[in-house]
Amino acid sequence: MSRHVIHTDKAPAAIGPYSQAVRAGDTVYLSGQIPLDPGTGLLVEGDIGAQARRAFDNLKAVCEAGGGSLDDIVRLGLYLTDLGDFAAVNAVMGEYFQAPYPARSTIEVAGLPRGAGFEVDAVMVLG
Repeated sequence: MSRHVIHTDKAPAAIGPYSQAVRAGDTVYLSGQIPLDPGTGLLVEGDIGAQARRAFDNLKAVCEAGGGSLDDIVRLGLYLTDLGDFAAVNAVMGEYFQAPYPARSTIEVAGLPRGAGFEVDAVMVLG
């Protein structure tokens, strides 16, 4: 099976040796998105809600570059540096997703790249 790399300038460029997303067959594996502004490459300012919105906007841009949308996501991984922000991130997620919701895990981590408080990755299935 061949792999197709997906890239868009509407989301931050990879900050390491990885692709924004890779398509294999009808499945698209989306790398983690932190709340970087794609225009400046800087972490957005604001609370966890602002960070989550920017990260979900970045994820949406990569989905669209891959020929899909947030509605095609079947699995999300959410990473928080403080699980106390769980309710706020859930509220933001509700702005971007509607039922039927993707499967999801939410994990508290000790740290994220660039000092972000939130990161999201996903698997999208097209077809």
